[in-house]
Amino acid sequence: MFIFLGITITLLVIFLWFYLTDPRRIINGFLFNLFFCSLGILCMYLAFSSNNQYLMIVAVIPILIIFLMFSFGLFVLMIGMFLNARILTRKEGRRFSNYLTFIFGICLLLLIIISIIDPSRFLSDKLQLLYTGMVFIVLYLFVNLSNFLMAYFLYQFNRPKYNQDFIIVLGSGLINNKVPPLLASRINRAIDFYWKQATVSSPPTIIFSGGQGSDENLPEAEAMQMYAIEKGIPMQHTIKEDRSVNTYQNMLFSKQIMDSLKGDKYKSIFTTNNFHLFRAGLYAKQAGLMSQGIGSKTAFYYWPNAMIREYIAVVVMSRKRHSIVVGIILGLSIIMTVIGYLFF
Repeated sequence: MFIFLGITITLLVIFLWFYLTDPRRIINGFLFNLFFCSLGILCMYLAFSSNNQYLMIVAVIPILIIFLMFSFGLFVLMIGMFLNARILTRKEGRRFSNYLTFIFGICLLLLIIISIIDPSRFLSDKLQLLYTGMVFIVLYLFVNLSNFLMAYFLYQFNRPKYNQDFIIVLGSGLINNKVPPLLASRINRAIDFYWKQATVSSPPTIIFSGGQGSDENLPEAEAMQMYAIEKGIPMQHTIKEDRSVNTYQNMLFSKQIMDSLKGDKYKSIFTTNNFHLFRAGLYAKQAGLMSQGIGSKTAFYYWPNAMIREYIAVVVMSRKRHSIVVGIILGLSIIMTVIGYLFF
């Protein structure tokens, strides 16, 4: 018991250290998942070693839930993805970016079919190793996805103090040269934080970050600033950053403005939609900005598709590491298969 307890406490301490020092890490999700699994094993051990009937029932419930998730969860998730794709395309239009849940549903359908057919039984013993390698690649991607989702979930609990010098509002594009609802929610989140801080200390300066697109007649930052001023924010408490064309530049160019005004002695946060919050934090870290984020709410029907897009973007950000891991797994399985054909 003491061994399980020691491992669980150690994993909790490691997770808390990583999370509290910087919540913008995917490894935080991995460490929390490890801690949670260790805690589950500890609870099961205590329940069955005590021979307490009620404790054993409580310990079995998570196992039963996991079994049901693996048995029926993929099928339910697949149906949900197809339904979400239908709702999303009806509300947001038939663009490729709105078909990600449909594509993901197709992938889940193929995974279910493959698991039922079990193609490995049609392969020779030597090709079994190659098939096993492919299974490990899928397993690696699944673990990475679960780590991302947990890290994303944990980051939503970030609550900056009302002592900020700057609030960076990340742009997301104009529609007919006006602030659309998605962007308005980001600005409104910053405005809400501005007034709450103003009641307890000096109000922060809001930096509106966004350049001018090829289909726009004015910089996004200018439209965002006008929107905030119409909502009652004093103009002298606003700054335009109108050069950036992506999230990384939002962070980098805003940092340059803040550095020019305060040196490195300032506190800042950024606002964006909650589905974009974690990835934006990663870009802030890349830009050398010690800034955490607060998110605005997003319509529930939009969330699944947006999360798939966010995960793909995060994978691309770390494509070198993922390519190495996948390459090693695939390479080893190919080598073992070739050795099997040559020597056995």
